[in-house]
Amino acid sequence: MQAFSGTFGALSGRSGYVVRSGFCGRRVVGTGGFSKVSRLRKGFSVVKAVAAETKTATKEEENIDLPTNESNEELLRMRHTTAHVMAMAVQRLFPNAQVTIGPWIDNGFYYDFDTEEPFSDDDLKKIKKEMDKIIREDLPLIREEVTREEAEERIKSINEPYKLEILEGLKEPITLYHLGDKWWDLCAGPHVESTGKLVPKAIALESVAGAYWRGDEKKAMLQRIYGTCWETPQQLKEYKRVKEEAKRRDHRVLGKKLNLFSIQEEAGGGLVFWHPKGSRIRRTIEDFWKDEHEKDGYELLYTPHMANVELWRTSGHLEFYHESMFDQMQVEKETYQIRPMNCPFHVLIYKDGMKSYRDLPLRWAELGTVYRYERSGTLHGLFRVRGFTQDDAHIFCLPTQLEDEMTRVLELVERILGKGPQSGRFFCELCSDPNALTYGTGRFGFTKYEIMLSTRPEKSVGSDDIWEKATQALLNSLKNKGWDYSIDEGGGAFYGPKIDIKIRDAIGRLWQCSTVQCDFNLPERFDMTYIDSDGTKQRPIMVHRALLGSIERFMGVLVENYAGDFPLWLAPEQIRLLPVTAEAMDYCIQSKKELTDKGIYAQVDNSGDRLAKMIRNGEQQRIPLLAVVGAKEVESGTLSVRGRKIGDFGALSVPEVVAGIKKAVAEAGVFTPPS
Repeated sequence: MQAFSGTFGALSGRSGYVVRSGFCGRRVVGTGGFSKVSRLRKGFSVVKAVAAETKTATKEEENIDLPTNESNEELLRMRHTTAHVMAMAVQRLFPNAQVTIGPWIDNGFYYDFDTEEPFSDDDLKKIKKEMDKIIREDLPLIREEVTREEAEERIKSINEPYKLEILEGLKEPITLYHLGDKWWDLCAGPHVESTGKLVPKAIALESVAGAYWRGDEKKAMLQRIYGTCWETPQQLKEYKRVKEEAKRRDHRVLGKKLNLFSIQEEAGGGLVFWHPKGSRIRRTIEDFWKDEHEKDGYELLYTPHMANVELWRTSGHLEFYHESMFDQMQVEKETYQIRPMNCPFHVLIYKDGMKSYRDLPLRWAELGTVYRYERSGTLHGLFRVRGFTQDDAHIFCLPTQLEDEMTRVLELVERILGKGPQSGRFFCELCSDPNALTYGTGRFGFTKYEIMLSTRPEKSVGSDDIWEKATQALLNSLKNKGWDYSIDEGGGAFYGPKIDIKIRDAIGRLWQCSTVQCDFNLPERFDMTYIDSDGTKQRPIMVHRALLGSIERFMGVLVENYAGDFPLWLAPEQIRLLPVTAEAMDYCIQSKKELTDKGIYAQVDNSGDRLAKMIRNGEQQRIPLLAVVGAKEVESGTLSVRGRKIGDFGALSVPEVVAGIKKAVAEAGVFTPPS
């Protein structure tokens, strides 16, 4: 395997593993500078604020912290080597099996095989046992550079047709990696020095799945073996614990159990139906999102769901993105295309009238629903769908305004995803000053991020000057925030540099959410201009920007992050009234009306069940507050309130309950009765 990349369904429930080709490069550590240089794969570096290196270890940091491929080059090498060890073991046990590709992935590795029969669980046990033998043999990993002709001759000699097809797509130099003198494969590396560097008790084979060759359902169905590899048995144990916890939090299971959403196959795969409770959560998220954007100077837009195909031809989507677009439709002898993106619509609004430099920056945001074709086999709950709503925004600005706009976006990311208007203070995970304190965990409570700055690739549009200025503006915005970040040299889009932000959830998994992307392409394609101070026409800088990614995917992340236990401000049912007697029902209905009139999501349990069962049902539905109502409460005009996982608050009047909930919602905190 050499220079291969793609995305594949993740075992942990994420929308896709990222598969990277292996090349070596440099890692840089410093404060916005380039010092403390060490080796790493090509195009990847890590930049940390100096003060962050002096952070005092907390109790949380003493727990097992699972490393990533990005943060630990040795682990990446181990996973890649383990994939080769597995392939060698398979061919020892099943000589007729043909190997195809075998990359490292987020939590381990896989290899695809063409076999006569599918692998069984017993086969996996035998393969793992053979892998352990190969590791104990301590075979050296030997890199060999060969000519294309020599590689072709060797492949033909062992009758491996898939390797021939892989070879056709490789660029020079062509390299092989040998395990001693016993096995080899096309590969660019990197690897550990020998198989003895691997730890058998830190490796596990996890599953077998079918996978079409090259992802094409018209081609051969292969057998893909997934495995995981870590540096220590303790890390493997922690990974398994997290994986089991992820199963418990699966948003597809909880979504059905809590009646939040469904995928109706009668209507077609990958299309989300939001149920009343899920719709309440979505509306709460969207209202908060809109409010925060308007406070930050954005104006909200609404644009069509389709457009004439010529728009997509001009934007370039028809040429470069057609495989992810649905079929076109004919309307009065014109061809229309349902939109896969919102960007061209915002560009058309910009062009609807001349702009002056005095008009910039323009900040426009839209919760715009888009539609993209995904193969049915790749659809996955809310994480991989065919119709979804992006929290899209575009900024049109002067080159001199870009740094300030980027810093402003990062601050908005922080307010929306992490720290919000909450009383109390806590240690900021991202701040370069270890003694600095910032406001509390805010709306969604994500305070741990991984940030990647991707720079100019070999093929790109735009001048050297604009690339340099834009990249420096993004770098400066990260330094302005004092955030740690990594640099993916050459990993940017062809039309501009970008910043990607991943959030870490309650069980340590990373999710790609926010992206800030400069674009030098669309302004050229659409001939976007503004009149500068000297009267000349100039191109604006266009910035694409999403904070949540999409409402659907972010909802899935939230369900799994909270395990369905939504905080009070986000809960679709904030309080449920439990009438102990039939006589208490009228009072519950009256109290519910008082609560809902104040904007509280309240319901009455009218099941007629015993109190213990009503309480149990409320707990299973993860309702934050339950209010028991009996004769005593009716007589005193109160509610006996208890908080989920908190305990009893005693008898409270309806106005006191309203005040407590309102306060908790405003602060994104927990319910506390008024003092």
